Parts: sequence; structure tokens; C-alpha cells
Amino acid sequence: MIRKERSRYSNVLACYLSKKTCLTYLYRPLFKEVLRKVKVREYIYVLIGAAIVALTFNLFLLPNQIASGGVSGISTILEAKLNWEPAFVQWAFNIPLFIAGIILLGKNFGVKTLVGTIFLPFVVYLSKDLEPWTHEPLLASIYGGIGIGLGIGIVFKGRASTGGTDLAAQIINKYTGISLGNCVAIIDGLIVVTASIVFSIEQGLYALIALFVTSKTIDLVQIGMRNSKMALIITEKQEEVQSGILTKIDRGVTKLTAHGGYTDFERPILMCVVDQSEFTKLKSLVQSIDSTAFVIVMDASEVLGKGFK
Repeated sequence: MIRKERSRYSNVLACYLSKKTCLTYLYRPLFKEVLRKVKVREYIYVLIGAAIVALTFNLFLLPNQIASGGVSGISTILEAKLNWEPAFVQWAFNIPLFIAGIILLGKNFGVKTLVGTIFLPFVVYLSKDLEPWTHEPLLASIYGGIGIGLGIGIVFKGRASTGGTDLAAQIINKYTGISLGNCVAIIDGLIVVTASIVFSIEQGLYALIALFVTSKTIDLVQIGMRNSKMALIITEKQEEVQSGILTKIDRGVTKLTAHGGYTDFERPILMCVVDQSEFTKLKSLVQSIDSTAFVIVMDASEVLGKGFK
């Protein structure tokens, strides 16, 4: 009897494994095709982003001598003072930094980052004879910052970088313990200070504007322009408020358990995330149901899930 049971279970297991192997065999080409398309899309992001950065550099920043940090800022300074070709300067810095990153950090930065590191100076060289779009430094710093931020943001979407100071910051971070953000700020700050000395204080200020605009544009590309609000609602009429949010605003509600420090009672907190355009409606709804409700509102920089992109 026991042998029969074992035999039956063995047959079931063998059948299951054979089906699983068969499904794996059938769907393996599909999985490979999906992965291939994802990788191709990421490479396209890297190439497009690097091209945008390079064109922005030649159309806005270089002609107006705006050294807004990074290797491009160094190449701007060296081009103005020593007449060195910016593309060659960028290659001369980026490729050794990439190699040093692999040696010192002991990890593979990936082919995509290498592609960005090589392709960006290549486009800088090809587009060096383009006519600048403006000779007004303020416009150049603003639109140059937008272009650089847009390009870098797209490269980040491809899960890569254009090398340069990003790799230098990671090396400094490993051996000094200084945070990556501070490392980048220090490097870019030194480049801006150098530009202020080489060119003028005014040019340094324009470079700071470009850096600020670049940072904000990268955030917009990464997070998007869709702003959301998160509200924490403490009310005695929680069921009515919850029902109103679900039916009138068509948003979900999460109940969090909290313990009042003053009252020493447990009570739920309603958490709700809405688009910025819906927030006024949410506020009016809560006030109409319970004018004494305690509401805390925060910006939600990024929201993922049903109802949100």
C-alpha cells in the first residue's frame, strides 16, 4: 500500500516537473524577447539623453562660458584659456575615471554607462560648429540648465550615467565617507569657483543658476510633473469622512492606528492621497462633515499604484 502511494506521488511530481520544464522551454524565447526589448529601450534612452546634453552644451553653455560643474564645466574652462577641444578634454577625463571606478570600487558600472561616457563627447565634437542659439548669459544658463537636466534625466531612465563627476563622487565617497550628494556638490562647487576666478563672478553666478535649473529638471524628468498631496485626517466622524472620500472623490482611504498623547485614547487616522487638483475638493469635504477635524497635508513627490501613473 505504501509503495503504491509513493509511486502515485512520484508520478504526480514527475508530471508537474515535466509541465514546468515544458512551460519554461516554451516561454523562454518570450522572456528573452522582453528582456531584449527592455535593454534596447534603455540604450536608446542613454543615446538620446547623451545627445541632448551634448547639443545643449554647444548651443548654450560653451559659447557663453558657463561652466556649470561636471567634466563639461572643466572643458569649458580649458577651452577658453588653453583652446583645448572640449570633446577631447571630456574623453580625457571620463574614460580614466571609468577605469578608475572599476578598479577602485570593484564593480561593473555597465556597458550603458560606458556608452554614455564615450557617446556624449562624440556628439560634442560632431556639433561643435553649430551656431549658438543665444548670446545672452541669463537665457543660456536657464535653457542650458533645462537641456542638461532633460538629457541627464533621460540617461538616468536608461539606468546609466554619463560618467564624469558621478564616478569621481563615488570614489571619494568610498575612501572618505562623505555622502554622494555632498561629494557632487563639492566637486561642482570647486568648478564653479574656478570659473568665477577664470572668467568673472558674474559668470560664476550664471553657472549656479544653470546648476539649480539642471537639478530641478532632472527631478521633473524622473518624477514627472504630476503633483499629489497626502492627507492625514483625525476626526470623530471617520466613517462619514471615509465614505465621502470613497464615493465623492473616488479615492482610496487607509486607516492607521494611533495613540493620542494628550487624550491617551487610541483612534484611527485616515490617510488619503489625491491629485493636487482634487485637494480642494477633499478639504471642502472634510470641513463640511467635521469642521473640527485635524488635517495634516504633505506633498507626495511620487505615487505609484492604481489611479496614479
